[in-house]
Amino acid sequence: MLHYEFMQRAFLAGGIVSLLASVLGVYLMLRRQALMADTLSHVSLAGVALGSLLRLNPVVTAFLVAIVGACAVEYVRRSFRSFSEISIAIIMIGGLASSVVIMNMSQGLSKSMNAYLFGSIVAVSGGELWLMLAVAVIGGLYFCLLRRPLYVLAFDEETAETSGLKVKLLSLSFSIMTGMAVAVAMPIVGVLLVSSLVVLPAALAIRIARSFAGAIWIAMAAGLTGVYTGLTASYKLNTPPGGTIALTLLAFLIGGLLVKRGWLYIGKLRNRNVPLQEEKIGSATSGELTHAPSRGMQ
Repeated sequence: MLHYEFMQRAFLAGGIVSLLASVLGVYLMLRRQALMADTLSHVSLAGVALGSLLRLNPVVTAFLVAIVGACAVEYVRRSFRSFSEISIAIIMIGGLASSVVIMNMSQGLSKSMNAYLFGSIVAVSGGELWLMLAVAVIGGLYFCLLRRPLYVLAFDEETAETSGLKVKLLSLSFSIMTGMAVAVAMPIVGVLLVSSLVVLPAALAIRIARSFAGAIWIAMAAGLTGVYTGLTASYKLNTPPGGTIALTLLAFLIGGLLVKRGWLYIGKLRNRNVPLQEEKIGSATSGELTHAPSRGMQ
């Protein structure tokens, strides 16, 4: 499988994007913005349509439009503080409507959009791979240098603001980072499934991890393993790579939750048996102490 150059690029691209998307997903879930990745993916679809219409590189235009959409999400979210989820709905509607209108302007464009809707990781070019690597390096530096401020921001913005953090600037930079990550993840699983790379590994990690650092590492491991397993299964079964990767990550999530539930059930059974064993040991010990003098007299 790895003798083919397109599969080598696919594994490299999947590994790079899965690590970045998994870390991003943990922060998004803690901020209650899990649907933001799905929203920006629809916005980036308008960028793809615009690039195709203007005969520009669709990946570059999608990247730029996703960043603009991320800034718009942050602006609308600030405008509706009490109803922050409205920003996601508004920007998603704008992105979808724009993509439909732009696609209708060019005949035959809708047919070529199939690869962007469902992903085509085996068709990742060398230029797209370098773009993914650049965004991954930027994301790695971003999350390493701002780990503590982002941690505080993810749990409570008011606490972060009273702590002296520049919440608006930090939140805007996080939204831009999300837009960049979503734009480069789109060729992997497509617009319709891009949130699977972001949400599913993070959901598994938050459910079974005992610390924030543990959640980050578990999400990265689950995302990387899921992408590689999905790619291998797609190659062997001749199925669409994007859908296969998403189903694999979903299976990991369901399996992890079932294992967690089973482990908790076994722990409850052990806790029930401990008092009974202690009671038996206690009664046996008291019996020995009771009969010890009589044995000594004999």
